[in-house]
Amino acid sequence: MNSDKTPNRLIHESSPYLLQHAYNPVDWHPWGEEALQKAKQEQKPILVSIGYAACHWCHVMEHQSFEKEEIAAVMNKHFVCIKVDREERPDVDAVYMDAVHAMGLQGGWPLNVFLNSDAKPFYGGTYFPPKQWVGLLQNIAEAYEKNRAELDGSAEQFAEHLNRSELAKYGLNQSNYHVREDDFRLMGYNLSTRFDKEKGGLGQAPKFPMPTNYMFLLRYYHHTSDHTALNQVHLTLREMAYGGIYDQVGGGFARYSVDADWLVPHFEKMLYDNSQLVSLYSEAYQATRETLYHEVVYETIAFVERELMSDEGGFYSSLDADSEGEEGKFYTFTKEELQDILGDEEPLFSKYYNVTAVGNFEHERNILHRRISDEKFAQENELELDVLQEMAQGWKERIMDVRANRIRPGLDDKILTSWNALMLKGLADAYYTFGNKHFLELALRNANFILTRLKQGEKLYHNYKKGKATIDGFLEDYALLIRAFTRLYEVTFDEKWLQEAKNLTDYTLAHFFDEAESMFFFTDNSSEKLIARKKEIFDNVVPSSNSVMATNLHFLGLYFDEERYTSLSDEMLSKVKDLVVKEPSHLSNWAMLYFYKLTPTAEVAIVGEEAPEMRSELSAFFLPNMLLLGSNGKNGATTNIPLLEDKITLQGKTTVYVCYNKTCQLPVHTAADALLQLQNKEQQDSKFPAL
Repeated sequence: MNSDKTPNRLIHESSPYLLQHAYNPVDWHPWGEEALQKAKQEQKPILVSIGYAACHWCHVMEHQSFEKEEIAAVMNKHFVCIKVDREERPDVDAVYMDAVHAMGLQGGWPLNVFLNSDAKPFYGGTYFPPKQWVGLLQNIAEAYEKNRAELDGSAEQFAEHLNRSELAKYGLNQSNYHVREDDFRLMGYNLSTRFDKEKGGLGQAPKFPMPTNYMFLLRYYHHTSDHTALNQVHLTLREMAYGGIYDQVGGGFARYSVDADWLVPHFEKMLYDNSQLVSLYSEAYQATRETLYHEVVYETIAFVERELMSDEGGFYSSLDADSEGEEGKFYTFTKEELQDILGDEEPLFSKYYNVTAVGNFEHERNILHRRISDEKFAQENELELDVLQEMAQGWKERIMDVRANRIRPGLDDKILTSWNALMLKGLADAYYTFGNKHFLELALRNANFILTRLKQGEKLYHNYKKGKATIDGFLEDYALLIRAFTRLYEVTFDEKWLQEAKNLTDYTLAHFFDEAESMFFFTDNSSEKLIARKKEIFDNVVPSSNSVMATNLHFLGLYFDEERYTSLSDEMLSKVKDLVVKEPSHLSNWAMLYFYKLTPTAEVAIVGEEAPEMRSELSAFFLPNMLLLGSNGKNGATTNIPLLEDKITLQGKTTVYVCYNKTCQLPVHTAADALLQLQNKEQQDSKFPAL
């Protein structure tokens, strides 16, 4: 940013991405009524340019085009120019990304879309080099002047397409609610056809961590005992944790790797990836007891707390890939630099992290990565395991000291409710698995921050920065927060969190629900209207808000004995079931919901003074189709949870009730006995699948 220039309107925005463009000579407007009205009054076409702070090619296009006076002059003369942060306005991004796909073009960011003065799109694309960009601007300006009617006609057609139902688009008009073992196994098989059996992950380069795919596979293995699924999870999680996509020194994962080996990352670090990977590695630890997963969870939470946590307890959005104008410079080292830092220990360090003089990245720099386990490395190098691990810890501290004096990558310090909810759930999951009190403290601090700063009355807001929350919450904010609060209840047994989850659910039913399709719109009916009101069906890196809502309704239907929730969850799944079976990698969170419905969800109520201790004994095991309730069990204790009513301590001892379908087994007094009941039932269910 160059403050000796005159700023444009973006100077008043809070989004770091918009502020990056505040000193461009382009007359940028933020998305809003003022810009849309201006286009109507001046009968000009609109250019909407969408990106986000950690987006590399967004920065490139800014430097090459938007910072250039002569290019900005063409943009300002012919267009009303609008800049959008896709993370702040996922609703705007979804509409215009869909439009670009409808034009038969490849989507991505930066996304540049041309609209008529009614905000309906007629042309678009992603990154354009400067010469091509200017040519395109001039051609569109000329066409808009000479062939306006033709462009308006195609804009109308695209607007019609945008308003087509997502379900109709994929031929999902029929409900199919038969939950069958065969279909479940077919989901596992269809996902397995995409496995990279050498390096983990799905498909070839570039490789993205897609946490819900592996969470589904853990559940698939749990139900079927098919070791192929568990082996693929283990291979993927190990290769990612050994690879350059994982920050070997500071913890935390980058966005994706550009190669099939998880070696060379696109270096930005996003809150939504790291939060879900904390959940995934925590679950995988329960299922396997793999110490590597323990290490990854602890280091990743330490990274998030150190680099993404605000003083108020909220979590920032992301760290940029670049520093000092170079991607990955903050995280990479030449062999020479490492010799200066580590002295005599450098050869062993370089062997451990596969460092070479030529490097494996630009400018002879090295992306630190591992290839083998500590046990194997210690053996090969004739070291005691604890000596190696102590040395590795010392290396990390020294490298971190050096990094502390480097110029840091840019921080996107806006706080988003949906991504904070993912991190809140990650912390609760990590506490559930490892019992580390600090994780619970961080979770509670964040949950209280969300309630104080991002919720006003019944409504949620999507974003927060410098004391202000300004954008109405989207379905993803409600859905992910409901899920996080439900999980927080399970690790605290504080009914406040479950009640909050129910209140938010009732709000979504009143303001987001579409009776006609039994699905939820992405936007609140009291919020700004765009040219289309979309629904999010497909699970991406973040699971779709509809699949999360359907899952929330399943669990809250059980907690509150609310038939409306349960049947709506069934109905939502029935709409997409056929596609889930065919395309599980794009609907893996729906596939997990299918798992919850394949056999009855266990309702485990723990009552008595030792309820938390009993819960932590149960959490040593991977029991993915279970909901937990708890109270101190004192007679006369009030509860708003129907499943807890009439559950009391017996013989003065903490008592566990294992129930399925509103039918309880005999009350027991030890976690071991409860576990026996749970495992016996699971064995019966897998022998006699629901048909």
